[in-house]
Amino acid sequence: MILDRIAGAAKEAGRAASDVTLVAVSKLQPQEKIAAMLDTGQRVFGENRVQEAAARWGDGNRREGLELRLIGPLQSNKAAEAVALFDVIETVDREKIAGALAEAMAKAGRRPRLYVQVNTGEEPQKAGVAPGEADGFIGVCRARYGLVVEGLMCIPPESEPAGPHFALLAKIAARNGVGKLSMGMSGDFETAVRFGATSVRVGTALFGAR
Repeated sequence: MILDRIAGAAKEAGRAASDVTLVAVSKLQPQEKIAAMLDTGQRVFGENRVQEAAARWGDGNRREGLELRLIGPLQSNKAAEAVALFDVIETVDREKIAGALAEAMAKAGRRPRLYVQVNTGEEPQKAGVAPGEADGFIGVCRARYGLVVEGLMCIPPESEPAGPHFALLAKIAARNGVGKLSMGMSGDFETAVRFGATSVRVGTALFGAR
C-alpha cells in the first residue's frame, strides 16, 4: 500500500508519516477509479490541466474536504479559472504567470497556496525555472507581486537518479525560507520522502496504468 511505503520511508528518515501528504494524480483517470479512491478517504488530488479538472470537479461535483492541486503547466489566460478551482498551484515558473495569478487572486478574493516549479535538470522540454534563477524568481514573486511562495516542486529527468535533484530542491527551499517540497512520483516517491518531501504526487502506483 502506498501509505505504508510512505510511512516506511519517513521512518527511515526519522520523520513522521503525517509530515507527508499523498497527492493522488487523477489526470486522465476514469471517473469510477476516482470514485473508488474517494471512498478510501483520499482527499488530495492533483490535476494536470485546468479544463480537465473543471470538467471533473466543477459544477457541484466537488466533495467537502477535497483539496485540488494543479501540477501541470499553467497558461496565463487560465489563471483566473485556476484561482477559482484549485487550492494549491504548484507550477508557478515565470513572471507572466506570477503577475496573472496576483491579478486573479486580487479580483477573486481567493488565495490558493503557491509553489514555484524548478527545472532541476534544466531540460528544455520541461517547464520550471532554472535552479540558478530560482532565488531571484522567488524574490520577484514576493516583492513585486506580493505572492506567498509556500513550496517548491520539481520533476527530475527520467534518465538520472532522482536523489541529487531532490537534494538540490531542498537546498533552494532552505535558503529561501520555503517550507514545502512537492517531489516524488510513482517510481521515486520513497526516495523523495527520504530527502524531505512534504508531498508526493502518485498516479500509476495508486490507480494502475492508464
